[in-house]
Amino acid sequence: MAEHARQTRPARPPGTLVAVVGPSGAGKDSLIQFAMAHFSGQPEVHLVQRVITRAADAGGEDHVAVSAADFEARQQAGDFAVHWDAHGLRYGIPASVLDQLSEGHVVVANGSRSVLDRFQRAFASLLVVNVTARPEVLAARLQARGRESAADIEARLTRGGSLSIPAQYNCLTIDNSGPLEEGGRKLVAALEGLLAARPAQQS
Repeated sequence: MAEHARQTRPARPPGTLVAVVGPSGAGKDSLIQFAMAHFSGQPEVHLVQRVITRAADAGGEDHVAVSAADFEARQQAGDFAVHWDAHGLRYGIPASVLDQLSEGHVVVANGSRSVLDRFQRAFASLLVVNVTARPEVLAARLQARGRESAADIEARLTRGGSLSIPAQYNCLTIDNSGPLEEGGRKLVAALEGLLAARPAQQS
């Protein structure tokens, strides 16, 4: 009887995958952390932990660190909803997010502007959050990290400025040049809007 009830229950609408993208130094991770702190304890908002071929202690986001061979094996096994290569690393969005989306939840992921077409194909409902900042702000933040030379930073800024979000995507642009709270509140408002727009869930 329980099995029959599961089969006849109306399907919940798909949730929304929120892909946060933007150039290095724009503050994507900081905005995501701000928003997730706001939604702490709310089970219908999730943060994706990406799988990356990068050491666990390399800094930056909290991720699942794997070797190139392990990543390839996971890819071949269909463990990723989306995967891509960038800057000598491999990135994967676990396929488990599809279960969360099937429940009508909101899932936030650090994405990439260069592979938004893959996100569009993988997820029925996609919101792109394009995080930007003024060039001088980006340069100052990259310099403060101390990871790259001045020439590398200039090249990165030039490369990042050439990428824009095509018109076919549902996109929200957040200028994160100012205090984190300003941009963070805009991201929180966008996620709250997605939650509020969902049809009432049936028990």
